[in-house]
Formats: sequence, C-alpha cells, structure tokens
Amino acid sequence: MYILLPMDSDNAQEAKLTKLEDVKVWTQLLVKDGELSEVNHAKDKDDFKNFSECVVVENDNEYVWPFMELSMLVLVAHTQKTIDEIVEAYLFKELHDLAF
Repeated sequence: MYILLPMDSDNAQEAKLTKLEDVKVWTQLLVKDGELSEVNHAKDKDDFKNFSECVVVENDNEYVWPFMELSMLVLVAHTQKTIDEIVEAYLFKELHDLAF
C-alpha cells in the first residue's frame, strides 16, 4: 500500500509529521508484505508516479476532503511523528480513523 505523509523535511531519519498547512515535503511510503519497501519525496502531493491509497495526518482537525474525494483512506497519527513510528503503528493497526 502506498501511504502519503505531510512532512517537515526530506531527511528520512529526522523528518516529522506536520500539519497539512505546514507541509514542506510530501513523503510516499510503500508498505509491502509487512515491511517498508520504498520511501519517496516530492514537493507536491501529486508528483508521485504511483497513486497513494492512504494519507496519514497529524490530527482530526486537518482539512482532508480533497483526499476523501479521491477515495483515499485517512488515518490519524496522534502520537507518532517519525516515518519509523508511523510505519510501525500502521502495521500494528495503531493509527486512528478520522473522527468527524
């Protein structure tokens, strides 16, 4: 599954999840067979060659309608901030569904 993350940096080791309005770089992760297979970065969320099936946001108050209109799954990482934390939480189903 391709997962889209709004991040504050393209440094995979130091980048943190950020609010959609503060995004500096978009990160697309490929999680395949229970592990992280690929990490890509782009300045715009539409610059990736593969369609992201899921977006992870920082909180329930983010404006996510553009993603929902594309039928993307929206998950919330309340406490997870780094790529490793988000991947682990995704694999163990610890990310939350969006609360309306």
